[in-house]
Amino acid sequence: MGKRLGAYTKDNTKCMLPVNGIRLIDRLIPQLASLNLSRIIIVVGYKGDNLKRYLSGKYDNLVKIEFIENPVYDKTNNIYSLSLAKKEFMEDDTILVESDLIFEDSLFQLIADSTYPNLALVAKYESWMDGTMVRIDDELNIINFIPKKAFKYSDKDSYYKTVNIYKFSKEFSQTKYVPFLDAYCKALGNNEYYEQVLRVITLLDHSDLKALPIGKRKWYEIDDCQDLDIAETLFADDDQKLSKMMSRYGGYWRYPDMLDYCYLVNPYFPTTRMREELKANFDVLLTEYPSGMSVNALLAGKYFGIKTEYTVVGNGAAELIKGLMESIDGKVGVVYPTFEEYPNRKKEKIVPYMVNHADYTYGVNELMEFYESKDVSAILLINPDNPSGNFIPIEQVLRFSNWCRQKKILFVLDESFVDFTEGYSQNSLLHDEILESNPNMIVVKSISKSYGVPGLRLGVMASANSQLINDLKKVVSIWNINSFAEFYLQIFGKYQSDYDKACQKFIVERKRFAEQLSTIDFLRVIPSQANYFLCEVTKKFSSTELAKILLTKYNILIKDCQTKNGLQNKNYVRIAIRNKKDNDRLIEVLKCL
Repeated sequence: MGKRLGAYTKDNTKCMLPVNGIRLIDRLIPQLASLNLSRIIIVVGYKGDNLKRYLSGKYDNLVKIEFIENPVYDKTNNIYSLSLAKKEFMEDDTILVESDLIFEDSLFQLIADSTYPNLALVAKYESWMDGTMVRIDDELNIINFIPKKAFKYSDKDSYYKTVNIYKFSKEFSQTKYVPFLDAYCKALGNNEYYEQVLRVITLLDHSDLKALPIGKRKWYEIDDCQDLDIAETLFADDDQKLSKMMSRYGGYWRYPDMLDYCYLVNPYFPTTRMREELKANFDVLLTEYPSGMSVNALLAGKYFGIKTEYTVVGNGAAELIKGLMESIDGKVGVVYPTFEEYPNRKKEKIVPYMVNHADYTYGVNELMEFYESKDVSAILLINPDNPSGNFIPIEQVLRFSNWCRQKKILFVLDESFVDFTEGYSQNSLLHDEILESNPNMIVVKSISKSYGVPGLRLGVMASANSQLINDLKKVVSIWNINSFAEFYLQIFGKYQSDYDKACQKFIVERKRFAEQLSTIDFLRVIPSQANYFLCEVTKKFSSTELAKILLTKYNILIKDCQTKNGLQNKNYVRIAIRNKKDNDRLIEVLKCL
């Protein structure tokens, strides 16, 4: 009945659900018809007449379709629906498939071509999977079915998920499956799942049921609106997939096999030890309230070694950026191309400085000269810059801050990527004496980026301008960060030396990765002091074409900068820096293009 899909299945059964404009049943029947089948049998119940009318005559030229009706679909489960077709099971070899699946064409051919007569397609367990699991041995025998109630997360590495596509020989159905199906229904009733019968059969000395792992082939089971959303991204055509994926703005852990070179984090922090401490405190952090703003400002001050009264903590820097930009009266100077979160909050009041150098480098002299005659209330400097990686040394930043103070201009410095710079420990302006000497300056830092914890959503703003900080604290909720984020701030000090080592390790990998990227003949790599490279695509592809190819053919996501102000129609991509293994994989793929 598809109740979890709500309005999507109010008037239709689940297989009538459209995914990217194509109904599941209209994907499934042509896929089945590509095999040498004698017939397709569809067991219908809820809104079955709608399905019959829809299919009437539609596929007569491809395959013979028959229907079996379950009149008590609302009182039974799939074991009963399947038992209604047991006579047909025993008449021929059978492929059994559930109708709420979407998968690539190769899955049916995989099961049809296998020499094993009795098979279940299975996929290595991933976090999004739910339902029946199996364990298999080295000879691909299914040694046990694991129902939901018996699932143990401690054993997840040994689990495979049933894809809910099976192949049964006529003999298997006659001598094992149907007899056990009848007995199971008689003993336990009709409100059960047919996998339970298979579970019983696997306990026999010779069950004859094999598993066939599908590897990296795509499939998804659609039970609710979130499943539908993910399926539409997974199975979008090449022209739509990139835009659909980018519009998610994260959440890529739902796509475990994808290499994310778009979003920017530290690949070497937090350490295993720190992760273990967070896990060890999971239960209490999940069930207890976090502290209020004053305590978390204290923790953030301790984290960066600055006074509490100079600090405001955000649910990610984005929360604070919104409050800051909306609080500024007058126009804001912004260097383009840039991180769009800032100008997007003040679109009608931006005075842009467009960087024209081939490597998108610039210094404070250019900024002072440009803004000397401009009417601006504030100027934003991201250092290192995003997406160029341009870095201005600290003494020059302080000179620019002094110039802004003389001009009575608020100076907003975003140093979210400063810990990736060479000599990073000397490059931050998050120090009491610097803040106090520059009361016109506010420093923004995203903890997600260099500290590698984007899931915690942590950011900080700091300034000796107490009125500005107090105003920002009034904008955010008193409980704007959760207990996990608070605990992370609390324990970080124990891991400071590990963090320093991680940053040093990163700088070494950045240099190596830059050398490797520079060997790709269609990329011009722009020097960077951040954890990404802005690269010009010089030939073979447009930036969009390259991003699409990497995603659709290799499951690698990079940032196409085509839509960024200052980079339109200039063929640039931004590539994050990950660990050596992942970076080598990207280089390997790029060399093949």
